[in-house]
Amino acid sequence: MPHIIEMIDIIKDFPGIRANDRVTLQVEQGSIHALLGENGAGKSTLMSILFGLYQPDSGIIRVRGKEVAIHDPNVANELGIGMVHQHFQLVHNFTVTENIILGIEPRKGLVIDRKSAAARVRKISELYGLNVDPEAIIENISVGMQQRVEILKMLYRDAEILIFDEPTAVLTPQEIHELMHIMRRLVQEGKTVLLITHKLKEIKEVADQCTVLRRGKYIGTVPVAETSEARMAEMMVGREVNFHVQKKPAEPGDVLLRIECLNVRNPKGLLGVKNLSLEVRRGEILGVCGIDGNGQTELVQAITGLTPVESGKILLKGMDIAHVSVKERFSCGLGHIPEDRHKHGLVLDFRLDENLVVHNYNRKPFAQGFVLDFKSIRTNANRLIAEFDVRCGQGPATPTRSMSGGNQQKAIVAREIDLSPEVFIVAQPTRGLDVGAIEYIHTRIIAERDKGKAILLLSLELDEVLDVSDRIAVIYGGEIVGLVNASETDENELGLMMSGSIRKAV
Repeated sequence: MPHIIEMIDIIKDFPGIRANDRVTLQVEQGSIHALLGENGAGKSTLMSILFGLYQPDSGIIRVRGKEVAIHDPNVANELGIGMVHQHFQLVHNFTVTENIILGIEPRKGLVIDRKSAAARVRKISELYGLNVDPEAIIENISVGMQQRVEILKMLYRDAEILIFDEPTAVLTPQEIHELMHIMRRLVQEGKTVLLITHKLKEIKEVADQCTVLRRGKYIGTVPVAETSEARMAEMMVGREVNFHVQKKPAEPGDVLLRIECLNVRNPKGLLGVKNLSLEVRRGEILGVCGIDGNGQTELVQAITGLTPVESGKILLKGMDIAHVSVKERFSCGLGHIPEDRHKHGLVLDFRLDENLVVHNYNRKPFAQGFVLDFKSIRTNANRLIAEFDVRCGQGPATPTRSMSGGNQQKAIVAREIDLSPEVFIVAQPTRGLDVGAIEYIHTRIIAERDKGKAILLLSLELDEVLDVSDRIAVIYGGEIVGLVNASETDENELGLMMSGSIRKAV
């Protein structure tokens, strides 16, 4: 098959870091080609160059055999290249159709012809099995459906080369399966798909070829069908990776977090959490799993004080914190890795070192009276950057907004684990992380358990819940419908409980 895309010896430098160091990528027409690498390996930078968001410092790009200069995304669109970004770029109070035609609105005289646009959107949606309602408002549809709108934006502009940047980071297992099906359908219809990811299971399921990058350098391209997950992980990280975390049996102590008959309303004013009760003991990890949108977010936000409690109790070491301030909860020994790193985890316009002391900037050694001690703040940042392998071009002074999503997540995890709270609410801790980072963070979470901390782990990754938890609670419709020992269950049983088909030992 001919190469539809060739990127030869691409170099891209940013202040303090070489993101791409003579990288070569060759993609066959009509294939699904995965781009695999650790956080900060240069995957998104390379694809941003192909889409015209960045200009390479040197190197050659050929599209359909012809050398091109892609100065901006408009040039990319003219060449038939489209991109679905990791963080969707949609106007939330617009309809699906209005988002898709934004910037290329068809007109009938002086008026935007929404009717013909909606008809074309519906036709494309049906052709590729996307099942999107053209009249739906973006804020009223699921994250998975919003991603389909982003795909439709590319198809509406007649894109033939489709770039997906970490497309499954915010999807449920069911939505991931549906996306894989959509990708295959796109290829059947003559499209070429470039998939940026570090989820090996997904690469094995859907990709034909896989190119591996490590620390900005090209490592190799392998046929996926003939290459094991272990081999691809070793190419990505540079060492053998242990996929299953090693842990000794839990030794649970007294109850540190008790939730009694909790009711919490969701943003639509309906009960997102209904009469929910849970206990988390010292020295154990209680995993909570469920299909996204079944009350996990409301539960975490109620415990951490980000949303009001309708009724019920949240007892932290015997003290009811249901109606106290967020700051007071943290002072009482509560810790939190939030699921939304941008909204609740980081101040994106702060430097990295400032974000790493955002909880305790006003205490020694980071402050002397009312004056910040910047030397101590930098020292703290350098320690955590080294310990958690946070990749940042300018060290502690790196603007947090400029970091990759995975390295932003590492920074949050580093800050929260370093505080070592007695009760730790951990939501989606490894979202967007590569296998090497996941292995390390799981080890650190279990080390906190072994110090006698009580950990409530919420994750959409069933592998993670099964691997890390000691006990697992299943949430469905805002209620706990199952409570099982992790060693005595499997994905199939959890899946049945997650769909509400069975209940077990609550």
